[in-house]
Amino acid sequence: MARPITLFTGQWADLPLAELAPLAKRMGYDGLELACWGDHFNVQAALESPRYVERKRELLADHGLQCFAIGNHLTGQAVCDRIDERHQAILPPHVWGDGDPEGVRQRAAREMQDTARAAANFGVKTVTGFTGSAIWHAVYAFPPTSQAYIERGFSDFATRWTPILDAFEKHDVDFALEVHPTEIAFDTASAQRALDAVKQHRRFGFNFDPSHLAYQGVDYIGFIRRFGKRIFNAHMKDVWWDKGDGTVGTFGGHTAFGDARRNWDFRSVGRGMIDFESLIVALNDLGYAGPLSVEWEDSRMDRVHGATESAAFCRRLDFAPAGGDFDAAFARDAQGGMAG
Repeated sequence: MARPITLFTGQWADLPLAELAPLAKRMGYDGLELACWGDHFNVQAALESPRYVERKRELLADHGLQCFAIGNHLTGQAVCDRIDERHQAILPPHVWGDGDPEGVRQRAAREMQDTARAAANFGVKTVTGFTGSAIWHAVYAFPPTSQAYIERGFSDFATRWTPILDAFEKHDVDFALEVHPTEIAFDTASAQRALDAVKQHRRFGFNFDPSHLAYQGVDYIGFIRRFGKRIFNAHMKDVWWDKGDGTVGTFGGHTAFGDARRNWDFRSVGRGMIDFESLIVALNDLGYAGPLSVEWEDSRMDRVHGATESAAFCRRLDFAPAGGDFDAAFARDAQGGMAG
């Protein structure tokens, strides 16, 4: 059968889950990828109260929804980042604490370990998220940046994330990094380097999102084919590029999303330039059987309209892989004699 179509709730955290769940069902979704902000999923509550977990499950079930993954991007971002005042706005107060940068990073790492345990309590096998990066600020190599400098960033990532991944292993949960600018991995080459840095840890893989690769010029179908079984979750998100008025380039010009000058911007699924047909074929070829999770972002469109059409687009596009060779019937006929 085809894959379930789910909605990542990160962009909907202004709505209580009790309101979002029935809305998601009306929009055509089979489930939710619950974000660990708003009231959608609270890591510490899930650890402290079995009843909290039960109520979340009951709420989803009441609306015919499932959950295959939870997302803790915001806390994960702080594990490796250079911490500044922007992080206070996205982190739980107990993770931010007094704001001392190293203290924030260490508390964020503990929260990510707790996220593995909370996911296991919830019966979910995948946590999506970010890692942050100590070297993202050096993505453009001036002042001149040596490979030794870059390698220290990957070593920092490995030092901070290996104990987290070991916790994921203990609780039989996978961590799926959303390969994304500002993370330790933001394209295919850096994704491979991150994987090597944690010594191919079996709990470290990827939340495949083509939108963050395509406008950079990265072969996003090639990404699927390269990493195969390391793709633990798939975001359906669209983007267009080579647009705008020529005054804003790939780096964004310090403009806001939706600014008509921009070279690239996110679009409702099916309205951008991602080749979703080839994407589905590649996921089938590599045996991906998980959900197709819509991460809806489009500054130019009403979100309910957009998320509704995105669910319908994904359902129409998706198909189950073949159960055998399309010409197998000829071999059967040859064995038993041609009919007719």
